Amino acid sequence: MAFDVDRFSRESVRVNWDDLDFSSFAEQPLSAESVRTLRYMCEVEYHTVCYLRDMLVTPSRHQGEVNAFMTMWNREEFWHGEALAEVLGLHGVSVHYDELKARRIKLGWRDRLAPVKQAVLGNVVGRDFVAVHMIWGAVNEWSAAAAYKRLAALEQHPALAILLQRIAAQEARHVAFYATQARARLAESVKARRFARLALQRVWGPVGSSIMAEDEVTHVMGHLFGGPQGRKAIDTIDRHIAKLPGMDGLQIVGDAMDARGISG
Repeated sequence: MAFDVDRFSRESVRVNWDDLDFSSFAEQPLSAESVRTLRYMCEVEYHTVCYLRDMLVTPSRHQGEVNAFMTMWNREEFWHGEALAEVLGLHGVSVHYDELKARRIKLGWRDRLAPVKQAVLGNVVGRDFVAVHMIWGAVNEWSAAAAYKRLAALEQHPALAILLQRIAAQEARHVAFYATQARARLAESVKARRFARLALQRVWGPVGSSIMAEDEVTHVMGHLFGGPQGRKAIDTIDRHIAKLPGMDGLQIVGDAMDARGISG
C-alpha cells in the first residue's frame, strides 16, 4: 500500500498532551527505572535533528518524497522530546538545550565526522544508499514504537499510557513510510539489498547507542525488553525486518539484546 506523503504533511501535528492530567504524577510518580529510561528516550528524540543533518548530505536529499517526509518527521520527533521533557520535569529531572549541547560536544570527533562519513559513503554507493537509509529508519522506528508501548505496559500510569500511545501512533506512521520506501527500493536493486544487509549486520545498534553511554543503553534495553514480553516485542521487530527483500534470516535486534546479556 502506497504511503501518501502529501497527506502526511497536511495532517502532521505536534503530539498533544494538554488534555492529560499530569497532576496525577504527584500521587503516582514513575519508578526510578522508568524515569531513567524516559530521560534516555527524551534525549534521543531531541537528537533527531542531528540524524537529519547527517542525511541531508547523502543522496536522500535529492528524493522529493524523502525530503518532505523528513521535514515533518523531524518536527514530530522534536515534539516527542518536548512531551517527555514535560513528564521528566514533574519528576525533578530537567532536560535543557545546554545539557544536550554539552552531550554532543562530548561526542567530539564522532559527531563532527558523522556528516562527512555519510557524505562519502552516500556518494560511493550512489542512489542505492537511499534504500539503506530507508531500511535503517524502518528498524529504528519499529524499535521506538515498541519501546513506547513497552514502557506504557510496564508503568500502567493512566496519563503516561495515553501520551505514549499517541507518540507510538506517530512512530507507526513513520514506520509505514520507511518500510514502504525500503521495500520498493530493495526490491529493484541487488546492490541495495547486499549493502543494506551488510550495513545492518555490521553497523546497526539499538536506537541511541551511537550517542549514549553503553551502561545507559544496557539499562534501557533491559528495562524495556527483558523478560518474555520484551523478547516477544524484539522477535516481532526481527520478523518485520526479515520480510523485507534480501533481509531473510536477519535477527539484528535480538542479537543486540543477546550481546548485552538481555534475556527473554
